[in-house]
Amino acid sequence: MALEHITVLDLTHMLSGPYGTMLLADLGARTIKVEPPGTGEGTRRLLEHDPDYSRDGMGAYFLTLNRNKQSVCIDLKSEAGLAVFMDLVRHADVVFDNFSVGVTKRLGIDYEALSAVNPRIITCSVTGFGSTGPATQRPAFDQVVQAMGGGMSITGTPETGPTRSGIPIGDLGGGVFGAMGVLAAIAQRERTGRGQHVDVSMLDAQISLLNYMATMHLMSGIVPEGIGNGHFVHVPYNSYPTADGHIIVACIGDAFWKRFLECIDLPALRRPEYDQQPGRFAAKSEIDAIVSKEFRTQPTAHWLEKLSAARIPCGPVNNFRQALNDTQVRARDMVVDVPLKTGETIQMPGNPIKLSADPARAYGSPPTLGEHTEDVLRSLPGYDEERLSALRTQNVIA
Repeated sequence: MALEHITVLDLTHMLSGPYGTMLLADLGARTIKVEPPGTGEGTRRLLEHDPDYSRDGMGAYFLTLNRNKQSVCIDLKSEAGLAVFMDLVRHADVVFDNFSVGVTKRLGIDYEALSAVNPRIITCSVTGFGSTGPATQRPAFDQVVQAMGGGMSITGTPETGPTRSGIPIGDLGGGVFGAMGVLAAIAQRERTGRGQHVDVSMLDAQISLLNYMATMHLMSGIVPEGIGNGHFVHVPYNSYPTADGHIIVACIGDAFWKRFLECIDLPALRRPEYDQQPGRFAAKSEIDAIVSKEFRTQPTAHWLEKLSAARIPCGPVNNFRQALNDTQVRARDMVVDVPLKTGETIQMPGNPIKLSADPARAYGSPPTLGEHTEDVLRSLPGYDEERLSALRTQNVIA
């Protein structure tokens, strides 16, 4: 695997950080989840007794985000526990956290402290607002940064008001950019021999994802509003009801419009002023109404076959069952089997990054709390049984 030479100490909790380290673990990094003795990381207990969303005493959050990881229990708030952690740092490549700003410094495990022990160490902190600026201490969760980042204001319509993304893009975006930052730091370390700190702000990530739309605003001063599933340039580009569901059609440019007219023969759309984009956009509501009325006459499958044959960009609006059973999704191994300690197997989303030099991998079970404590401490810092026994007795490890 591409990252099998990399060891990650995972101090993350909840979603943004664990998703970032999950991506690294899926790419082969030895990812060691460092958890406090007792209850462990917070999401271990989330949904743990839910009959629908738990298996083997773990809820869906923890099962998904912690596959392919190992678990070590260390009391980082004790002097002896901190010494054990530093011994792990000496043999690690990355320390990844999503604590609030200032927590790692208070614990004595910030980049400055860790690099004194291991100059090659790379640290990554994913926080709501980053480590600089006036809002570093402001608490943040997914929906807070979705709202502050501008994306919610263009999701939904003026009638419905701002709408958050159905998936937690604020949290997930932080994790993705955190993993990307770690990979960049690893690449730079190959040249310099030294590690560095990666500072990722969830709000920064949301601003980055505004992309060209932010540039358009900064150029013009125009503040965009929510336009639902439509587009602010292209027509027809929307979701349309069919006889049994909804379909997406995306006619980008005049060439696709001509194909659309040949495919869906509607005399009301054959007007000279519609031949060019400005004319279509001026009549967006009228065109969408005509197309909607026509699409309601047949089921989704009928329109998909017809539009696809004309190579017009289109797709069904899938629910979860439909999306996760799509033939393309299954062919790309985007639904994978993950074993549990009980011998049961559950399915979850696969790894979207396909590397031609990497073989298809089997996914590892999410770890039980402290399952690998002794194995990791034997294999990395080389603790003997006497040392391990003393640490157990002092409740430093579990």
